Amino acid sequence: MLITNIKGLVGLHPKDKLVLRGGELDHLPVLENAWILIEDGLIKDFGEMKRFPSTIAHLPSYNAEGRYVFPSWCDSHTHIVFAASREEEFSMKIQGKTYEEIAAAGGGILNSANKLQKATEDELFESAAVRLKQMILQGTGAVEIKSGYGLTTESEIKMLRVISRLKAHFPIPIKATFLAAHAFPAEFKNDHQGYINLIIDKMLPRIAEENLADYIDAFCEKGFFSVEETDQILKAGAKYGLKPKIHANQLSVSGAIEVAVKNKAISVDHLEESNPETIETLRNADTIVTLLPSCSFYLSIPFADAKSFIKADLPVALATDYNPGSTPSGNMNFVVSLGCIKMKMFPEQAINAATLNGAAAMELSDNYGSIAVGKKANLFITKPMPSIAYLPYSFGESQVDTVILNGEIYHG
Repeated sequence: MLITNIKGLVGLHPKDKLVLRGGELDHLPVLENAWILIEDGLIKDFGEMKRFPSTIAHLPSYNAEGRYVFPSWCDSHTHIVFAASREEEFSMKIQGKTYEEIAAAGGGILNSANKLQKATEDELFESAAVRLKQMILQGTGAVEIKSGYGLTTESEIKMLRVISRLKAHFPIPIKATFLAAHAFPAEFKNDHQGYINLIIDKMLPRIAEENLADYIDAFCEKGFFSVEETDQILKAGAKYGLKPKIHANQLSVSGAIEVAVKNKAISVDHLEESNPETIETLRNADTIVTLLPSCSFYLSIPFADAKSFIKADLPVALATDYNPGSTPSGNMNFVVSLGCIKMKMFPEQAINAATLNGAAAMELSDNYGSIAVGKKANLFITKPMPSIAYLPYSFGESQVDTVILNGEIYHG
């Protein structure tokens, strides 16, 4: 595939640049009036049209005049395997009920768990496939998917098998995260250690046996999993080769950051609540700060302090948190817009956070997240746009026109 007359080729970071920290996020290299050549699913070469090689002039080409070419979005935090939507809780949110109040009334994660336990693997696969296809058509070219709505051994395994089927069915890299530590099932409400033992003694061995997960996660928060419980679960996962990715500081400064760094977490996700101590702890780690602004938008909770994390020279990523309860959207374009509008990130920062750093939060940035010779050709071509900033500016309209995965146009 040859694409010519590109208004701007976006995200030309060096291939060995695997993550962007702090001020590095300000720089989004763009090659204007460009061409790009894709061969065998990889980026073969690119350059300026004024230096277009005559040796490839005979190839059929896509004329991208007036359009930009971006690396695909890399969405490093989703929960897209679920049995049913939860719009019945929507009015409760509108009435001002808090996340904790909805959970106490039988809503929340346990609501999704009850529905998922009754669903078949085929039903879960079919509904998740519809969601994932829509995400891809909106420009996402790599994704992480969590379990966590099973909360029993069989249902957690069922979710992870669905994720494995999605991996086999779709032409994008998919990382699987084991999140049984999402909430305590009702029967373990007063026996936390009993459920943790179930995770450690029953679930983890089966997951390892079937090679069903890449990461382990826990919702470390008041009313969910304590710092001590989270530490116990992460250490158990590490024995089976599962690296930590943690739900941290969504509702309060909980100590989750400290336990994440202690366990060498790949990322800490949410961080709507933070303080100087949080930032100082992260300064001394390689952990990526993954922010989820569409969750804040939907729940009307504070937006994470992206500017302070960037000022502290930390690597910041953006992801959707697509799930039925707190973020029923997998649109990374909207996430990038919210990063700019609500978290005051510059367009360059938000785009870098949603591409290269999103890939880094899934340990995929050696092949995805930027445009460099030898990287996978997962890209999207925009509609005609006046500038890069127009993409987050025009938040109500998708600017993604053509999706390219592994060097081929994806039609869904």
